[in-house]
Amino acid sequence: MAQGRGELLYATHCSACHTVQLHWRASKAVTDWTSLRSEVRKWQGEAKLAWGEDDVLEVARYLNDNIYHFVLPSATAMTTSPTVGPMWAR
Repeated sequence: MAQGRGELLYATHCSACHTVQLHWRASKAVTDWTSLRSEVRKWQGEAKLAWGEDDVLEVARYLNDNIYHFVLPSATAMTTSPTVGPMWAR
């Protein structure tokens, strides 16, 4: 099965420092979907990767699908607001 974009980005830019054990440590910064997305956004910035929001979301989805299994926002919460962008991107 082909790797998805989120998995490829994670494998290329994150997995050298991150292991599954890191994601399960006692002092977790990630406790839900919103904090997962925020942590991915924060660390891609720290690594100066200049990812777009789509890349951040793909990596967050990959991590959620494979490690965290948080409930994602409902489809109605993923609508676009003309002034601030997609609600799921916040």
